Amino acid sequence: QVHLVQSGGGSVQAGGSLRLSCAISGFPYAGRCLGWFRQVPGKERKEVATIDTWDNTNYADSLKGRFTISAANNKNSLYLQMNSLKPEDTAVYYCAAATRSICRGIDAETFMYWGQGTQVTVSS
Repeated sequence: QVHLVQSGGGSVQAGGSLRLSCAISGFPYAGRCLGWFRQVPGKERKEVATIDTWDNTNYADSLKGRFTISAANNKNSLYLQMNSLKPEDTAVYYCAAATRSICRGIDAETFMYWGQGTQVTVSS
């Protein structure tokens, strides 16, 4: 059984930094697309960043340069480094995994496995 367990998150002031972690176990596939998503109450879940089997990364345009996604070589640990945080970054953040070797061309519905979510709150 696949499990994704998140840690990190919390409350920071604008301009601060946070690092989110996601431990992945029981994933039986060599090819993996891993991602971070975030959701504000009343709004749809949106992609933050993805990383594929070959460490190719993609970011939401508005987050490029502030957020960095990374993973351990075995892809069993996923991280999101968030710098220069803004109040509009406040959301519940989720890690997710898909049985794909690349992330290009897939959407949120393709991510079959999800973490429990972690609240990130940025105050002005």
